[in-house]
Amino acid sequence: MAVVFKKSSMLTDLPTHYCPGCTHGIIHRLVAEVCEELNVGNKNIIGVAPVGCAVFAYNYFNCDMMEAAHGRAPAVATGIKRAHPDKIVFTYQGDGDLASIGAAEIVHAAARGEKITTIFVNNAIYGMTGGQMAPTSLVGQVTTTSPYGRQAESAGYPVKVSEMLSQLDGPAYIERVSVHSVPGIIAAKRAIKKAFAAQQEGKGFSLIEVLSTCPTNWGLTPKESLKWLEDNMIPQFPLGVYKEV
Repeated sequence: MAVVFKKSSMLTDLPTHYCPGCTHGIIHRLVAEVCEELNVGNKNIIGVAPVGCAVFAYNYFNCDMMEAAHGRAPAVATGIKRAHPDKIVFTYQGDGDLASIGAAEIVHAAARGEKITTIFVNNAIYGMTGGQMAPTSLVGQVTTTSPYGRQAESAGYPVKVSEMLSQLDGPAYIERVSVHSVPGIIAAKRAIKKAFAAQQEGKGFSLIEVLSTCPTNWGLTPKESLKWLEDNMIPQFPLGVYKEV
């Protein structure tokens, strides 16, 4: 029987710890497949794991991984890339890690044009720590720390990371994608591949923002979560290329 699909060699055999319906697993697979298709070789890739739901990312990717303190993945990746300029270096970060405590790190890594790739998973909530309001939570969104919905007057508006970073001179490629549908997953893989290829070509900083689900903390079923993302997150965080040089 012909093999039509197989697990990427860039992924380990460890059973997932993610909640049912969480799309982190899809994003992991896309990153792994892209690295394999670009013939990078797992000995030439170094990833940096965050604090958050993806804190155990180092268990899933079959390459060298470094664990960073909360929000500091871009700073750690900067040091790794400068010490090993021949390696492909990427960070894998959630919105709480990247857009809150790590906001300064991602802004300045992008401003410097560090030749690293960031996979930014935006599910509009703090996942691992109990569903608190995140920098990307929507106005009116109910979370454990905004039980009556996020109020713009007191908590501000969602941070649009792709739009913000695209105003800097350092980034080479920034795109926002989503994994809520099959066409979205195909487009997400294409974008991730383009970002890693940009690093291979020696261009500057690249970031792919991936809109993702959190069924557990959203209080929805996996199927309902996909629809909620489409109906609520995409209008707030429009998909598309925000910078390309």
